[in-house]
Amino acid sequence: MGADMSMSKGSNAPVPTAALRIELGWRSGPGVPDADASALLLVAGKVRSDGDFVFYNQPAHTSGAVRHEGKRHSGDQVTDTLFVDLARVEAPIEQIVLAASADGGTFGQVPGLYIEVRDAANGNEVARFDSTGATVETAFVLGELYRRQGGWKFRAVGQGYSSGLEGLATDFGITVEEPQHPAPPPVPQATRPATPAVTTPPAAPQAPAQVPPPQPGGLPSPQHPAPTAGGLPVPPPPSPAAPVRLSKVTLTKSAPSVSLAKQGGTSGSLRVNLNWQVRKQSPGWGARHGGADLDLDLCALYELADGRKGVVQALGNAFGSLGRPPYIHLDGDDRTGAVASGENLTVNLDHKEDFRRILVFVTIYQGASSFADLHATVTLQPQHGAPIDFSLDECTVPSTVCALALLTNTGGDLVVQREARYLVPDRGVSPQRTVDRAYGWGMNWTPGRK
Repeated sequence: MGADMSMSKGSNAPVPTAALRIELGWRSGPGVPDADASALLLVAGKVRSDGDFVFYNQPAHTSGAVRHEGKRHSGDQVTDTLFVDLARVEAPIEQIVLAASADGGTFGQVPGLYIEVRDAANGNEVARFDSTGATVETAFVLGELYRRQGGWKFRAVGQGYSSGLEGLATDFGITVEEPQHPAPPPVPQATRPATPAVTTPPAAPQAPAQVPPPQPGGLPSPQHPAPTAGGLPVPPPPSPAAPVRLSKVTLTKSAPSVSLAKQGGTSGSLRVNLNWQVRKQSPGWGARHGGADLDLDLCALYELADGRKGVVQALGNAFGSLGRPPYIHLDGDDRTGAVASGENLTVNLDHKEDFRRILVFVTIYQGASSFADLHATVTLQPQHGAPIDFSLDECTVPSTVCALALLTNTGGDLVVQREARYLVPDRGVSPQRTVDRAYGWGMNWTPGRK
């Protein structure tokens, strides 16, 4: 069934009880808003819980039957894909609604909108519906898969909503909760003694290096970087008691990345905050870990679009700048880990096109020999958007440096990737050089002190 044989609104067609790829597509261009695919698994017309909603912030159903695979761009054609394995759909589920929501406009501004169902095994098209006539709608039910006489069918729906993804979701029984947006934490005033700079950038800009994933048996070579870890994240089962948040995102091991633009972070500043507490502090803990208060340092490796590289950190007073390159500034140094302060770093999103990638990491300067027994939380708060947060896993290795988050420019948008990766430096190798090696930055390092 090709584009010239598109189904009419309200018509239906049988589909195999097999793995299907559901492709929502449209043409991009000036003034065309982005769109996002979503799916709702229904019993008697409603979800059983908020876990039956699959979309960009909750990209996989707990059954594994439905997942959001994400966008592809080819010229001016954009597709957003859902994977649906009908053979794995739980018995009570009678209907799977296939929807789209517009981000930054209406579907009247989205040309060539369609939904296409393909057999995932052989790629054959089994159903297609071209949606026309949209005006002020900001969400659309384009189609649905439903059970009929022991099999499955696809129906072309074409029903619009002017209340966006929130209105569509709540109509099917989803509880939507908008998170409170805390005020940015105050800037700590502590300063450090001036010392010489500790890094020297390479003599000539290098070609952009891809980020190697963790590999057993040592750190990957910057000269032969492995591709960024990919594949579809499959998150743990969402809590039925927790309402769906369409804005704030909590990143996990299984759902580790999110578009910053999708959270509204397209301009202004981005505050990165690290706060922590000691899990099991006991008498003599400080003495056993060097006799000093715990001091963690938030740092950032950066690579700019023009190839320049460097580091923002307290060592050497390399605090950076928001108004000139690298457009990143370390706000100060905190030694308490308090939620209201902690370590803070700010990124100027008005210059996001000048970034190629930013790796935020934390080192132990003094007070502990590893991150064991520490509980730390990272929050990224855009000035004009919703917060993104995640917690660090428990540390089980003698690590003094942890890669926290990687921000990568993907054509005008910054994608935030949760790393939460503890690294163990080789003897005589600094934490900074260890991070550099692990992510192929290619910096030249010299000793430095606070």
